[in-house]
Amino acid sequence: MKKIVALLVAGTAFGAIAMPAAAQNMQGGNFSGPRVEAIIGYDASQAGSTSDNELNDQDDQDIDGLLYGVGIGYDMDMGGLVLGIEGEYTDSTAKTEFSDGGDYEGFGLGRVDTGRDLYVGARLGAKVAPDLLAYVKGGYTNTKFNVLATDGETELEQDINTDGWRAGAGLEYAMSDNMFTKIEYRYSTYKEGEFENGEMTDSERFDIDTDRHQVVASIGMRF
Repeated sequence: MKKIVALLVAGTAFGAIAMPAAAQNMQGGNFSGPRVEAIIGYDASQAGSTSDNELNDQDDQDIDGLLYGVGIGYDMDMGGLVLGIEGEYTDSTAKTEFSDGGDYEGFGLGRVDTGRDLYVGARLGAKVAPDLLAYVKGGYTNTKFNVLATDGETELEQDINTDGWRAGAGLEYAMSDNMFTKIEYRYSTYKEGEFENGEMTDSERFDIDTDRHQVVASIGMRF
């Protein structure tokens, strides 16, 4: 956790140093056209209200770690407003950890590692300054949780493929005509899943209740 916070602080400090220098070379920001970006941040998944374990208050019931990945998008500058579409591929180091007392951070899916995440959606932004865009976003997200179960002798590994939706908000700063940096919060919720790619037969879809919170920073380029 401390390492993750340090990375976010370092990224924010880098952006703060770069912004004044970049501002001297531009009249206003470029928020139009295709873009690519690198993403890093804090990632936490937790039990939703229907899968919360209220019987054992020793269970943390969430897992957190470092999020990393890449994103692409295309924006249309309509004057004061910017409309865009975007997609992401990310992964995470978040996984189940055991406490000294033997309880684990279980949140309704069992003992898990967080796997890859796919996202596609849209965003709508407003220019709050010539080189600063405030925006909201939303769309579809598909995440894999890699589940490990054991009875003490035999281990069973299985993926849970989950579907859900994501909403978020952020700020984008145009460092130059073709470079930008972003900071963003997003919330995702997953309501359906299926077992696949493991030692058991792929299953029918079933209901789940898992929430996810992320705070991320990005740096990218426009073309």
